[in-house]
Amino acid sequence: MSLVENLARRQHSSQDLLNAVQVLSDRGYTNVQIGQKTGLDPSYIQGILQLLRAGEERLITAVEKGWLPLSLAVEIARSSEADVQIAMMEAYETGTLKGDQLLKVRRLIDKRKAFGQKYQKVIQRNEKPMTAARLAQTFQEEVRRQRLAIQKADVAEQRLLFVVSAMRKLHSEEHFRTLLRAEGIVDMPKPLADRLSGGKN
Repeated sequence: MSLVENLARRQHSSQDLLNAVQVLSDRGYTNVQIGQKTGLDPSYIQGILQLLRAGEERLITAVEKGWLPLSLAVEIARSSEADVQIAMMEAYETGTLKGDQLLKVRRLIDKRKAFGQKYQKVIQRNEKPMTAARLAQTFQEEVRRQRLAIQKADVAEQRLLFVVSAMRKLHSEEHFRTLLRAEGIVDMPKPLADRLSGGKN
């Protein structure tokens, strides 16, 4: 009942859902078992538990919103300020963080340093009473959200493979290469060039 009650508050904050995951872990459930009960990936659960036990509410929120990779959030939580700077540069150089993401992470780290790891608690007034139906619905919505994210990633990968395949075929045509030279188009984005050259599949 405690787990179900916590899941109900996912509409307002993911913190209650994650706290419920921590309760299961504290009761002796393994990451795999928790994953089976919640529909979350065991590796995701492991990283989130590390952040929860460190009280890293700001990092958890950024991970949940999708612009901070979980692995980098864990690295930030357990590193000194100097090590965090190194981790951010490595993430940027490897492409884990893009330009806008890097700025967001920088602001997040500054807020974390200035105001702490946790948000100030706000008292919610006039909350509607929770029902079993609302609890179950909220939990299912979270599961569907994660599955949808996976499906979107698969679609994006398929489209990228199609583009790479089409470009390879076009570049095999001498007339197409001649047209590019005539139009002064002599380069392309490096990630696409790497794939065309066989660096990635």
